[in-house]
Amino acid sequence: MSLQTRNYGKIEFVPLSDIIRPIMPVLDNEKIDTMVKTLEGVPTPSKTCQIENIVSGELPPIDVLCVSQNGVKKYFAFGGCHRFQAYDRAGVPMVKCKVLPSTKSQLKLYLGSSVDSFFD
Repeated sequence: MSLQTRNYGKIEFVPLSDIIRPIMPVLDNEKIDTMVKTLEGVPTPSKTCQIENIVSGELPPIDVLCVSQNGVKKYFAFGGCHRFQAYDRAGVPMVKCKVLPSTKSQLKLYLGSSVDSFFD
C-alpha cells in the first residue's frame, strides 16, 4: 500500500498485459521469489515482511494511473515492481490494482514529452 493511495478504496482487477511500465525497475529476485510463494499459498517471511503480515495467496494491490483517450484506457504503473514481476512469474493474468483516474497532462509530469509515444 502506498502513502498516496492508502485511503483510496477502489480496487479493480486489470489484465497484467494491459499495464504499461514505462520506467525499467531495479529488482531483488529473492523478494520476487518470496512473493511468488505467497501467491502459490506458501507464505514465506522476507527481510521486509514478517509472516504475521502475510495473507496467503494475496499481494497488496498495485497502484496504476488510468488515462482514457478516445474511449481507450491505458494503465501505467510506476511502483509495485516486485509485485508486478511476481504476478508475471506466477502466470497470474488479472491483478488487483488501485486504479487512479489520471490525465495525459498529469502523466506528462512523470514521462515528459515521451508520453505521446504511448498514445499514437
